[in-house]
Amino acid sequence: MPKFTRRDFFSTMVDGVHGAALATLLSSELRATDAPVSNVFDLKPKPSNFPGKAKSVIHLFMNGGPSQVDLFDPKPELKKHAGKAPNRELAFAISNGKSAGVLHPAVFDFKRHGECGMEISDALPHLATCADDITLIRSMYGEHANHEPALFLMHTGRTIASRPSLGSWVSYGLGTENQNLPAYVVLDDPKGLPINGISNWQSAYLPPIYQGTRFRTEGPPVLNLEPRAEVPSQLVEAERNLLRKLDEAHRKGRPYQPELDARISSYELSARMQLAASDALDVTKEADATREDYGLNDPLTASYGKRCLMARRLVERGVRFVQLYIESQIFDTHGDLTSGLKYACGKTDKPVAAMLKDLKQRGLLDTTLVVWGGEFGRLPISQGTGKDPGRDHGPQGFTVWMAGAGVKRGYVHGATDEIGFKAAENRVSVHDFHATILHQLGMNYRDLAYERHGLKERLTDQFPARVVSEILA
Repeated sequence: MPKFTRRDFFSTMVDGVHGAALATLLSSELRATDAPVSNVFDLKPKPSNFPGKAKSVIHLFMNGGPSQVDLFDPKPELKKHAGKAPNRELAFAISNGKSAGVLHPAVFDFKRHGECGMEISDALPHLATCADDITLIRSMYGEHANHEPALFLMHTGRTIASRPSLGSWVSYGLGTENQNLPAYVVLDDPKGLPINGISNWQSAYLPPIYQGTRFRTEGPPVLNLEPRAEVPSQLVEAERNLLRKLDEAHRKGRPYQPELDARISSYELSARMQLAASDALDVTKEADATREDYGLNDPLTASYGKRCLMARRLVERGVRFVQLYIESQIFDTHGDLTSGLKYACGKTDKPVAAMLKDLKQRGLLDTTLVVWGGEFGRLPISQGTGKDPGRDHGPQGFTVWMAGAGVKRGYVHGATDEIGFKAAENRVSVHDFHATILHQLGMNYRDLAYERHGLKERLTDQFPARVVSEILA
């Protein structure tokens, strides 16, 4: 019988199931060595690919799908042919399976505003005073007519769940300037979460440290943030130093665990936030005139106005990405179009305009990219019956706008067809939209990648995308 040496044993054990089992048993010891970890995930500021115009982004997300033909995209032909039946393509575009209505003109009048002569609806009188500071993109288009996949597309670049959000990608790529506040803050509406809930600001397969952090606008912005008043500051600092050493000892023996890293980092951030967050979110420190400008003294505008003011205070303090939501589906006007838009615009128009003017007056608009828009628009045909019918979902052509941070001012880009149904000139996809935001932050959308399962994942994925250079100053 041939002799079977110790060397022979280990040379055969590296193969097959035996080798896999041995590797598993030894993995914890191998990972516990002092060898440097190749990937370090934190929120420290990271260099951009090139100098970007924007340092921060404020994303004003308008849940439900604002109607472009009633707010931003006047169509004389739609008024001319009001009441006529739509063509076959438009008739089949409805999302809920009901019979198509008739061509339905804008329910508000349009006027030219500013030196640029931009046409904006009477439903947005306050934003109209900022016409010379915004770029209106009238040729956006999406891929899906249902809210859930359309929201995923606008936030993550795909119509499916479990993909990192835009804010998470920005935090992953750039970190943040203020280490005492989260890189990515979400200010959702106290009246309820948007469709898809917290999935809108998830980090998915990116390390959890890059997920959006929710701040409340009613009551304490962050629960359990206040330190214990009876504990002397020297003792608190000694306690934190001890916890930091214990955390590092625990982490050293358990590398390659992003969930653990994120949890430890979140506790450390919470400690640092005890002073920074309370200061940043305390809008009572603002002048009475500023609070009035934002509409904080009016019950209709107070909630959204407070969030807009908080957003300005956060980017002023170096927060990288701030995302605002309005109450769930407020722009989802399937019926009562006129009254629905009056309510939605009444809540948001004054605070948004005030924030733009405030950012500009403080010199922050030069480095803050403000983005406004929903998951899609509305169809130019009526839905329902009665004196004030609504409109169904319209992803084929809709409007968003940007302002600040190197974007042209007083400029209109692209166009829909003659009745406002679908994007026709200088079309802008959601992937183009994302690539342009990343570009203004100094990131090449092709270079911002995360390796997973041997693939380089991107916000724009493998889809065709381009920076919309035409809107850049």
